[in-house]
Amino acid sequence: MNPPAANKTAAAERYSAVAIVLHWLIAAAIVVQVVLAWRMVGHNTPEGFALMQLHKSVGITILGLSLVRLVWRLAKPKPRAVTLTPWEARLSGLVHAGFYLVMIGMPLTGWLAVSASPINIPTLLYGHIPFPHIPGVAELPAHLKAAAHTAGSRSHAALAWLFYGLFALHVAGALKHQLFGAHEPVLARMAPGAVAGRWLEPRLLAIVAGLILVAGFGVFLQPPRPASVAPSVGPVLADLDSEPPAPAASAESSIASTPAATQSTVDPTPVSPVHWVVGAGSTLGFTTNWSGTAIEGRFQTWTADILFSPKALDRSRVKVVIDMGSAATGDAQRDSSLPGESWFAAATNPKATFTASRFEQVGADRYVAHGTLELRGVSKPVDLRFRLKISGDRAEMDGQASLDRTAFGVGQGTFAATDQIPSEVVVATRISAQVAPGGSPKP
Repeated sequence: MNPPAANKTAAAERYSAVAIVLHWLIAAAIVVQVVLAWRMVGHNTPEGFALMQLHKSVGITILGLSLVRLVWRLAKPKPRAVTLTPWEARLSGLVHAGFYLVMIGMPLTGWLAVSASPINIPTLLYGHIPFPHIPGVAELPAHLKAAAHTAGSRSHAALAWLFYGLFALHVAGALKHQLFGAHEPVLARMAPGAVAGRWLEPRLLAIVAGLILVAGFGVFLQPPRPASVAPSVGPVLADLDSEPPAPAASAESSIASTPAATQSTVDPTPVSPVHWVVGAGSTLGFTTNWSGTAIEGRFQTWTADILFSPKALDRSRVKVVIDMGSAATGDAQRDSSLPGESWFAAATNPKATFTASRFEQVGADRYVAHGTLELRGVSKPVDLRFRLKISGDRAEMDGQASLDRTAFGVGQGTFAATDQIPSEVVVATRISAQVAPGGSPKP
């Protein structure tokens, strides 16, 4: 049993229990953070996105723990100094100061880079706790925001390399004192009971094993990937192309290509197109993939002005107006970035518009609307293939169009590449409609 005087001496030569716990918690978090950072490099994928979100969460955790550690350090006296040479004492002081710079500076510079990022992705700590951007940064003028993003990113990277150097010095110093300094109980200050000079010190071996386990945890940790909405438009309508197109090049020949039974009932008097009202349950969605992972999305807000009749294709027209800020894919962080400049640029182009006034019948109940899509200020021709069933005053329509997102500038910067997110996006719609009041009577 140790006498009280010996216990007091040992306590005076080591850090407090709070300081010890904070030290090892921060060390473990930093190891996980480094592993996550290396796993993110070059991976613009759903996994990389999920790792980035976790990386931000761990970074904010390190910032909080480091601030608590600093306050505790200022409030509580340091343990009695170990006898060091003057250059060792100066180097030790620089290393400790450098660690505080890194532990506080890296999360802050990362926070700045995220707040000024052109891709406005919110931070949800561990997927649940909202964490704000630095006030005012996201609202900076474009050139100042870009400069802030560059400054934050470069400073973050520089501090990362500084950390590697500090870590090497810190570990080398601790091992030098533990293995070659029998009268320098440095390890015992953070691992109470460690005996200086003992190579097979159990506490040292436990620390090494613990760091390996923590690193392994970071390697194999699989954070939840971004979610996707449930399919809102049903399966992609691949069978729309299953029938060979009829050789019809005009509205007149399209009508003539209908089955004979139908032709016999067609009134030779010109028929006016019908005004249809889109009903509840109608959907407009899109499908793409991200590194092989399917992404299903939908637009929550859109309107359609439909004037259409199979017997009056030459006078039919459609106009669909889409609120680009209403896109939803099932992941809040991803969805908040879609209206940004890197994707839909909804601030300057809040609406996308599809208009069509030329229709072609290509089979029984199958049509093509040859139209124009205006998106992000770019207009391109787009063909919408659809299947239509009309029963009295009601109609059911399923349609899809394939378009090249890069032709409209959707996906800027790293997302302009098509190796992870392909250029092709399938837009699909399912509409239930009824004849507008005052429209054509029931047949």
